[in-house]
Amino acid sequence: MHKTPVEGALFLGAEGLVGDAQADRRHHGGVDKAVHHYPRDHYAAWRAELGDLPWLDAPGAFGENFSTTGLVEADVCLGDRWSIGGALLEVSQGRQPCFKLGLRFGRKDMPRLVQATGRTGWYYRVLHVGEVRVGDVLELVVRPHPEWPLTRARGVLYDRTLDRDELRALAALPRLAESWRTLVERRLASGEVEDWTGRLDGGS
Repeated sequence: MHKTPVEGALFLGAEGLVGDAQADRRHHGGVDKAVHHYPRDHYAAWRAELGDLPWLDAPGAFGENFSTTGLVEADVCLGDRWSIGGALLEVSQGRQPCFKLGLRFGRKDMPRLVQATGRTGWYYRVLHVGEVRVGDVLELVVRPHPEWPLTRARGVLYDRTLDRDELRALAALPRLAESWRTLVERRLASGEVEDWTGRLDGGS
């Protein structure tokens, strides 16, 4: 999970950056999770809450591929298309934190803290492959769903968990990540919220 800065250009393909890898391909990686973006803006809050952890001194503590300032979850919407370097990206979903964050930080409650604060970061799918490098600027190309900032989606997943109108509205998004669509459709069908214990705490 720990990432370190890379100098020079890297090729960004359909499933992520050349040289990156995911150990658990069932839950991580793939076209809907090709790139993980985590705002550097959140690090100060984590340091204030967790203490002066050395791995918060530089980007990469949350397994992010992209680190930026000036852009957080409230500023990003599902379906946004962003250009960077020679690539074109589309926001596919917010991160759903898992127990591996707890292992990374040495705190079993870390995934629940990330989920509760909404400081999750987000994922992109790659619409057009190309080279990217440190210092490239993310530029918004189009925003088809301005009514769906990531903060609203997070609220549906974790706060208003059985709000059927919100669930239907989320499911209606034409390019919603398949994992999220399955989750939402199951809630609508069952009237129940899935068990988060395995994802957040580990185990079966």
